[in-house]
Amino acid sequence: MNPLFREITALPTEQNNPASSAIDTADTQEILSIISSEDSRVAPAVREELPFIAKAVDMIVAAFTAGGRLIYAGAGTSGRLGILDASECPPTFGTPHGMVLGIIAGGSDAVFRSQEGAEDRPESGADDVRELEVGPNDVVCGIAASGRTPYVVGALREAKTRGAGTVLVTTNSREQLQRLGIAADVFICPNVGPEVVTGSTRMKSGTAQKLVLNMLTTASMIRLGKTYGNVMVDLQMTNEKLRERARRVVMETTGTDYDTASAVLVSAGEHVKTAIVMLLGDMAYHEATACLQKAGGFVRKALQSKSPT
Repeated sequence: MNPLFREITALPTEQNNPASSAIDTADTQEILSIISSEDSRVAPAVREELPFIAKAVDMIVAAFTAGGRLIYAGAGTSGRLGILDASECPPTFGTPHGMVLGIIAGGSDAVFRSQEGAEDRPESGADDVRELEVGPNDVVCGIAASGRTPYVVGALREAKTRGAGTVLVTTNSREQLQRLGIAADVFICPNVGPEVVTGSTRMKSGTAQKLVLNMLTTASMIRLGKTYGNVMVDLQMTNEKLRERARRVVMETTGTDYDTASAVLVSAGEHVKTAIVMLLGDMAYHEATACLQKAGGFVRKALQSKSPT
């Protein structure tokens, strides 16, 4: 018997789900009810992993602080989720392009069209990590429902040899990963149980992965001062929607009106944080930027650091 057969059949997501065993006889409402019921298991499973997610966030924040990057590596659905999360960081949090990256088995073509065979080559994952010149200041986060995807394993192994931090997000168990000899500094393993459609890891596993990735980048960005309270204050004004959102953020955080928010944003070089500090701290542009720099980009600390008059 092929060892791969035994590995795959032992995966939690490959087991038959009794709750959906007769789903092919159900009507539309019943199908949706079964899917919804199973989906409700995902958030609690992710919550159980919060201590491990916290370790990963601390590692990522340390990497960013040292000028490093977060690099997601995955195949299929997992790879696309990594690329999605990475691509949303610049407009949401004002991060430079390249601070959060996603690599996927099969390259950019695999984002839009399945390249199933590409995931079977660990050397491809290693090559992609080498091409990015990953180093000790970086974190490579593998994403794989099974935890054993060769492309992801290859990427993690190469990252470790280069001294980078490593994280694996998977819906396999830690015990099974240890038996398979998979290595990472942090394992995040929400137990979502068997899929509604056996082996269809784009469902509960994919949802769990998306929740975890949301936490990794959002918590890291909050730790870096990208919010003021719970408001995004480092968004980039790159289109009309974001320009209007920036005005609204300035208005709501400072209590000013639309025209004043618009004018101060212009004076602040369209930098939302600076505009907020200028208004709340009654500061000129140069003083606001100096206070923000001194405070490491945290608005609240910048306001507290204003020199007494």
